[in-house]
Amino acid sequence: MAEIVGAFALSHGPLLSTPPELWMLRAGDDRKSSRHHYRGNVLDYGSLLATREPGFADEMSDAEKARRHAACQHALDEMARRFRDCRADVAIIFGNDQEELFQAELTPAFTVFAGARIENVPSTPEVLARMPEGIRVAEPGHVPHEGAVYPGAPDVALAIAASLAEQSFDVALSKRMPRQDGARSEGIPHAFGFVYRRLMEDAPPPSVPIFLNVGVAPNIPRAARCLQLGHAVKKAIDALPGDLRVAVVSSGGLSHFTVDEELDGKVIRAMENADEAALAAVPEPYFNGNTCEIKNWYPTVAIMNDHGRKMHVVDYVPCYRTEAGTGHGMAFAYWR
Repeated sequence: MAEIVGAFALSHGPLLSTPPELWMLRAGDDRKSSRHHYRGNVLDYGSLLATREPGFADEMSDAEKARRHAACQHALDEMARRFRDCRADVAIIFGNDQEELFQAELTPAFTVFAGARIENVPSTPEVLARMPEGIRVAEPGHVPHEGAVYPGAPDVALAIAASLAEQSFDVALSKRMPRQDGARSEGIPHAFGFVYRRLMEDAPPPSVPIFLNVGVAPNIPRAARCLQLGHAVKKAIDALPGDLRVAVVSSGGLSHFTVDEELDGKVIRAMENADEAALAAVPEPYFNGNTCEIKNWYPTVAIMNDHGRKMHVVDYVPCYRTEAGTGHGMAFAYWR
């Protein structure tokens, strides 16, 4: 029977791949935006600033940003070391797509990727030129300049998909990355690319990406359903033949691009305590915006709860880039 030898969950936001002195590159866009998601509300910047008085100016000094960036890098180094040590034969990775692959033609709620080749394709010069500078500078954090091809694990993926179907858990199946017209990347989305680059140090074992459509309405899986997916995948892993050493990884979260330390703290405590009822009870509107990626952690939490293992937080680092609290709540955790 397959053995789960490691489980990991980590943020993948662009600030992790941006020097702290350049965090302000996106601050101007934040201040001009009229759509900041915060606890179910959509606010313009002025309203967000008023709501969050006295604000976060004290947490935005150059020294403080440098300290927090360094803390994130230290946590990522620790996560990478632990991943190396688990010596996994195969990895199952939960992440989301932000209309990088799945667009108007089809947006599945859940997708198991069963391809033998996982392509990580850099953006074309034309696409890079259209990106905001604060996004463009971070691209090397999730895709090498020359691109890369990583090994998939089609046999494992097909076995997982079959097991999920037996459990009445319907998922889509993809054996090849959808091809676009050059307007967007044709490779694996950044949620997975960051894992391959930073956690797995560009030398991943064969892997099975599992996509959760946590952010593109209307067919967004609810929190409880994301936990149910984890329980179902745990049964699928148990049924895998042989003595495979399996690692499980979740990519994304926590709160962003409005940092909500209170929400992040509640979620982390519930995960540490294996309190799935509390995780399922988070109001769905709180997941609006990119905070939706918290749900990417839920399958790994459920898998490891079934496995009887406790989550350990390496670090939680709120990274602010404006006085109104925009930025990213970075979190890094593993299960022994």
